[in-house]
Amino acid sequence: MALKSFKPYTKSTRGTILVDRTGLWKGKPFKTLVEPKNAMKGRNNNGHITSINRAGGHKKMYRQVDFYRKKFDMTATVERIEYDPNRSCYIMLVKFEDGQHSYYLAPHKIAIGDKIENGSKKEIKVGNCMPLQDIPVGIDIHNVELQPGGGGKIARSAGTSVSISGIDGNYSLIKMTSGEVRKINSRSMATIGTLSNPDQKNIKVGKAGRSRWLGRRPHTRGVVKNPVDHPHGGGEGKTAGGRHPVSPTGQSAKGLKTRDNKATDKFIIRRRKKRNKR
Repeated sequence: MALKSFKPYTKSTRGTILVDRTGLWKGKPFKTLVEPKNAMKGRNNNGHITSINRAGGHKKMYRQVDFYRKKFDMTATVERIEYDPNRSCYIMLVKFEDGQHSYYLAPHKIAIGDKIENGSKKEIKVGNCMPLQDIPVGIDIHNVELQPGGGGKIARSAGTSVSISGIDGNYSLIKMTSGEVRKINSRSMATIGTLSNPDQKNIKVGKAGRSRWLGRRPHTRGVVKNPVDHPHGGGEGKTAGGRHPVSPTGQSAKGLKTRDNKATDKFIIRRRKKRNKR
């Protein structure tokens, strides 16, 4: 898929860059694999705003993507590749030999008519899903389970993948995109290949209206608010200094470590790379 740019007929089209979706399915999604999606719009069950700058957005139906891929030892054919408004990568509709249909995450460079399989000791081919113990070191994989049978959790975004960097007993060493190396049980399932739509990161929205279609409201800086509305607010004129940067609720915004799940520290071999401080 290529990128689309536009002639500068308006100020918005001058800077707009979108992904060309030529070749994707243009009809409606597979009816038995969709369900209504209730948009909470950043509010809790009492209607109070708990996540700011979210509201509106286009109405969506949720596609029931199978992240478990438990239908083993049966060949499936890729019938079509579709756009999914609920995620950044594309999805593919596959049909198994028994006539059952499923939605899977679509890897990059997979084509309509390709055959894929799930299970142990399958061919190392894009789209096939198998345990980590059956995948050679250095192969790009996605939709990786953290626990056997728990469903894919790692590398599910557009253009992403991780790789196996080694073996440690009953565990495989997985190198993340961030640089972190983590131990995962070798019985966990993973899918071969890099995910589709790698140009997603190059999109330029171009206008405020398109952000509203995506459910994003305008963002107002804290320093221009009143003290009652934000910890940075108040003061005479532009008084942006003298305050520790925090969120509207007072959470430190720069550098504070908030990771709380210490039980899985034993599985982390090497921490992710630190970002350069500006």
